[in-house]
Amino acid sequence: MRLVVPFGAGGAADTLARSLANAFPPLAGGQSLVVENRGGAGGTIAGAVVAQAKPDGATLMLADLGANAIARELQPTTPYDPTTAFTPICHLANMPLVLVVPASLPAADLAGFVALARTRRDMPYAHPGIGYAGHLAQEAMNRDLGLRMVPVPYRSGAEVARSILAGETLSTLMTVSTALPFIREGKMRALAVSTRGPVALLPGVPPIAQLLPGFEAVVWNGVVGPASLPPELTQAANRVFNAILAEPAVAEAIRTRQAGEPIGGTPEEFAAFIEAEIARWTPLVRSLGLRVE
Repeated sequence: MRLVVPFGAGGAADTLARSLANAFPPLAGGQSLVVENRGGAGGTIAGAVVAQAKPDGATLMLADLGANAIARELQPTTPYDPTTAFTPICHLANMPLVLVVPASLPAADLAGFVALARTRRDMPYAHPGIGYAGHLAQEAMNRDLGLRMVPVPYRSGAEVARSILAGETLSTLMTVSTALPFIREGKMRALAVSTRGPVALLPGVPPIAQLLPGFEAVVWNGVVGPASLPPELTQAANRVFNAILAEPAVAEAIRTRQAGEPIGGTPEEFAAFIEAEIARWTPLVRSLGLRVE
């Protein structure tokens, strides 16, 4: 079996995929799970591979917001429809984002940051690509707080971090796992997290929801197969991935390496989650006129 990952090697999604692959054989009767990195085009290269695969259970995908929810809104030429091209199997994990600023920025907390952004209406913020979770979360926050910040796109989380450290941009919403080393070194200041509750690895950092009740945005991953995957194969795969998430070493890796939370559950629950994400983010993408060329 192969697990197609819509990102290159070395990132958070790839790390999660390889944790799954390592734990897969003993829980799947000795069957191996091979990770295949197919990054590019906002995840739609990987999405197309899986959407066009035979529904025999041999090809699965590490799903995410871009490739499996809003791809066609961002790229009308996407060769599949995310709402019909896949069979949801299992919701794996949610990873929080953290709003960080350069340590030199005169904003000690979220309220101070908002006040500064309202004064400086051209404040630049960084994101790792149009339609990524951090980009959409920042735009949702800007909309709800009445901010007019200037988005500056980069090609990776590493480039975003460099721009913050250099003071080229003045904020970003990035994964906790990426930001944590810089926060601990005092090079970035963490102002708020994107989950509704606190994040264990960032004690004392409040949720954005304290200022915007109900606000939540996460980086999520799950497993999907091609459309029309037989129910017996869907359920069998779901049992295996839930068992993997129950493995202490896997759950601990998600929590400590990615500040994430293992989710699990049924295929139906994951399908409902994806539908909710589509319904939530599609209007924002349309209102901003976002397109990936």
